[in-house]
Amino acid sequence: MKLPSAVVKTLRNKKIICPTVIQMQGIPVALSGRDMIGIASTGSGKTLTFVLPLIMFCFEQEVALPFRRGEGPYGLIIVPSRELAKQIHDVIENMLISIADCSSYLPRLRIGLCIGGLPVGEQARVFERGAHICVATPGRLSDLLGKKIFNLDICRYLVLDEADRMLDMGFEEEIRSIFSYFKNQRQTLLFSATMPKKIQNFARSALVRAVIVNVGRAGAASLNVAQEIEYCRSDEKLTRILDCLQKTPPRVLIFAEKKSDVDNIYEYLLVKGVNVASLHGGKDQKDRHSGIDAFRRGEKDVLVATDVASKGLDFENIQHVINFDMPEDIENYVHRIGRTGRSGRKGLATTFVNRKADMSVLHDLRALLCEAGQELPLFLRDMPGAVTAESSGFANGQEKGCSYCSGLGHRITNCPKLESVQNKTAAHLGRPEYGADDI
Repeated sequence: MKLPSAVVKTLRNKKIICPTVIQMQGIPVALSGRDMIGIASTGSGKTLTFVLPLIMFCFEQEVALPFRRGEGPYGLIIVPSRELAKQIHDVIENMLISIADCSSYLPRLRIGLCIGGLPVGEQARVFERGAHICVATPGRLSDLLGKKIFNLDICRYLVLDEADRMLDMGFEEEIRSIFSYFKNQRQTLLFSATMPKKIQNFARSALVRAVIVNVGRAGAASLNVAQEIEYCRSDEKLTRILDCLQKTPPRVLIFAEKKSDVDNIYEYLLVKGVNVASLHGGKDQKDRHSGIDAFRRGEKDVLVATDVASKGLDFENIQHVINFDMPEDIENYVHRIGRTGRSGRKGLATTFVNRKADMSVLHDLRALLCEAGQELPLFLRDMPGAVTAESSGFANGQEKGCSYCSGLGHRITNCPKLESVQNKTAAHLGRPEYGADDI
C-alpha cells in the first residue's frame, strides 16, 4: 500500500508508526472496496482502520471530478452518540489540517458534523458549501436528509461504528431508512465489539459478501487491564472511591449506572477537593462537551459518567477505571474497563460489587476473569459453578439463559456455539448480490 508522502508524514507526526492488528488486516480490505465487518476490542485502533481509506477515497474522487458547491458527502460515518461523533470528527479534521500543511498538491477536503444539540442552521451552512465527509448520529442525520438540507446521491462509502450499540438503542429502523437515500452502489464497513444474532441478521441485509476481520474473541476483556473486584456495601462506596483514587495517577474514569449516582459522586469528590468533571444524558450539550474537553485537555483529573461515555470515546492515558456498580450485562463491563489499557498500555479497573448485583452477571464476570488470567476474589471463587435456577431467572418464570443462543445452563462467556457460528457464518454474511454466481 503506497500512501502520499503528506499522509505518511501526518501519521508519523502523530506517532503512528506501526499499525495495530486490526489496521494491518482491515485497511487493505477497506482499500480494496470490499464490504467489511470489523470485530475488535476497544482501544484496538479501529478508527484509523476506516478513516484512512476514507480519506484516500475522497482524494481519489476529488482529483477525478472536483467538488461543486452543495455536493457531497462522498463518505458517511454513523455512530450512536454525539460525543463519539464529535471525537471522530475532530480526529479527521486534525488529520486533514495536518495533511494540508504537509502538501501543496493534494486537494483540500472538508468535513461536516451532523448531531443533535447544535443549531441546524450552523450545520446546514457547512453542507451548503459542500462537505466530502460527514460524521453523524442517526436522529439528526434522518432529520437533515428528510428536510433535503443535503443528500447522499454521490455517497459511496458508509461506516457504521459501534453498530451493536446503535441496534441496542433502537436505531435499526432509522439506519435502514437512511440506506434508502443512497443512489449508487456503496461500500459498507460495520464495526462492532460483539457479534450477537441481531448484528448478524442486520449484516446479512446491509452488506454484500462482507469480509470479516476478527481480532480476538468478540466480547473479551483486554489482557492489558488488571481487574480488581471489591465487595463493598452501598454506604461504603463513596469513601472507597477516595481510597481507589490513590492507586494510580490521573486520569481516572468513574462509571455509574444512574444519573443521580453520577451527581452524588461528583458533588462528594468536589467537596473533598478532587479536580473532577461529570457527564450524563441529563446535562445539556454544552455542559457535556465542556466536561469532555476539560478532561481530555488534562484540566480535570477525574471524569464521572454514565455509560453514555463508556463506548467509543477515546481519552488518552486513562490509568484507572472505577465501576461504582456492576453493569447490568457483561458486555457493558467490558466496554467500561476498555477505556484503560489501550494501544498496548497497562491499566487498572476496580469494580464495586455487593448483594444487589445480578448473580448471572457475576457468573459471566467470573468466567471473564478466568479467561483473562485474573485473580478471583474469594466471594466469586466460592460461587457455585453452574448457573442455578435462581440466578438464571428461571425460578421467577423468566428464562434468562445465554444472551447469544438463549440456551439455559450456561452463559455467553462459555457458549459452545459462539466461536463455531462466527467462523461458519463468515462466508455467508452479506445480502445477495444481483447477478452473482452464488445466488
